[in-house]
Amino acid sequence: MLNFTQPKAGDQIATIETSMGSIKLMFFPTVAPKAVENFLTHVKDGYFDSVIFHRVIKGFMVQSGDPQGTGYGGKSIWGKPFNNEVSDDARNFRGALAMANAGPNTNGSQFYIVQAGTESINDSVLSRCEMQTGKKFSQEVKDKYKEVGGAPFLDGGYTVFGQVTEGMDTVDKIAAVRVNANDKPLDEISILKITVETL
Repeated sequence: MLNFTQPKAGDQIATIETSMGSIKLMFFPTVAPKAVENFLTHVKDGYFDSVIFHRVIKGFMVQSGDPQGTGYGGKSIWGKPFNNEVSDDARNFRGALAMANAGPNTNGSQFYIVQAGTESINDSVLSRCEMQTGKKFSQEVKDKYKEVGGAPFLDGGYTVFGQVTEGMDTVDKIAAVRVNANDKPLDEISILKITVETL
């Protein structure tokens, strides 16, 4: 499972500096090349600078990447939506970085980081997820979800293209803020800048 591999020489690592702390990410270009290219090109162009986290759900995920801050904006680097890149090797475990979408193959610029822990993971939940997605989870995947947490019901419907390597405490802090009825933080939390380094 790519989520639990270690970055190696030549890999790119991004640091998201937010108004609540920093988050480090590694990427999965072997299974999600378009999503990784889209994200890193947007980073290079400063597209995400000053963009807010417009949707925050404690025990689920934190979402950003919309320059409008509404949840309805943002475009891919190609100016049109691009297809999902789903892989059994990259899943919605806690700390996963994935493309948000409005249905199959509608990826633009919005992304989320899974914040969910193990609290709501058990065998019956995983069985429901299997029925919902129409795919069996291997015992290894089930055990890992029970060990680290995550959002298994999202598997198969969203492109997981990276994983938090440092800074889950920042993700947890963002997830814990007060939000309105639309899950938007009452006090703005923004991305100050994102930098990328090659190991």
